[in-house]
Amino acid sequence: MAHVVTGFNHTGIVVHDMDAMVKFYTEVIGLTKLREIEAVAPPTGDHTGFPGAKRKLVFVGYPDGQQIELVKYYNPAEKPGHLDRNHLGTAHLCFNVSDLAKVHSEFASKGVKFQTEPKWRDTPAGRVGIIYARDPEGNWLEFIQPAPGGGH
Repeated sequence: MAHVVTGFNHTGIVVHDMDAMVKFYTEVIGLTKLREIEAVAPPTGDHTGFPGAKRKLVFVGYPDGQQIELVKYYNPAEKPGHLDRNHLGTAHLCFNVSDLAKVHSEFASKGVKFQTEPKWRDTPAGRVGIIYARDPEGNWLEFIQPAPGGGH
């Protein structure tokens, strides 16, 4: 049987402060704001399962690649709270970087909170660096400097 899933489309994150989150992902992380949509579901509901849902969607990412859909719910309103790293359902976004030490230094100077200093390990493909952080609303981020040979 042939695979019917053909690739990734986007990753969605529910946000509280859309302006702050768009600013973070474009000005700190360096993604591009691709499009913005005001969405209102019909009274019978749509794919979200919320009849009459009203939300704003802003897509950031790479025009020909991965995208993050930032979703601001107005109705029903978002619920507060985040899961810790080891809770079921917790997710994180992972970015490849070319210079982990530089990312750590530059992003920290812009207020990004990291869990640790960069961690390094040697692999058969070369040295790999990795670090965890959080965005302004507490979503988990991971940054990896892959080995020169492509491994991590």
